[in-house]
Amino acid sequence: MDATVRLTVNGNDMEFDVDSQLTLLDALRDRLRLTGTKKGCDQGACGACTVLLDGKRVLSCLMLAVQCEDRHVTTIEGLAASGELHPLQEAFVRHDGLQCGYCTPGQIMSAFALLKEGRADSDEQIREFMSGNLCRCGAYPNIVAAIREVAALEGGRR
Repeated sequence: MDATVRLTVNGNDMEFDVDSQLTLLDALRDRLRLTGTKKGCDQGACGACTVLLDGKRVLSCLMLAVQCEDRHVTTIEGLAASGELHPLQEAFVRHDGLQCGYCTPGQIMSAFALLKEGRADSDEQIREFMSGNLCRCGAYPNIVAAIREVAALEGGRR
């Protein structure tokens, strides 16, 4: 192991040894056993591995774990509070934005950031800012509907 990384994941302080080449995605999945974040293309092209780093969406397959020293990471597991689904997670279920579900964690994390950024004023804007997250099942209309519902409830911001 080359380095010790200290970071906060879903509100919990973590410290672990890593090889300097270990990605944030692999650290989350293999070291911390947070398997909600998915490994899709492992090249930054699909968005399945989207997490929040200091509140901004990043592709965790392109981030090295050592780059996250003293930073805050939020994964799909960190959105639910006290065992209750986040309103965005509930909306994805209601609108069948899941289908096979493989891309869903990355879609939800990207949608959460999009809402926080106030970029949900129209379907076109939602589609534009979600374009980095691919869904092989083609659930895009349902995903947009789920985001639109939460945006309407929360005034476009979270």
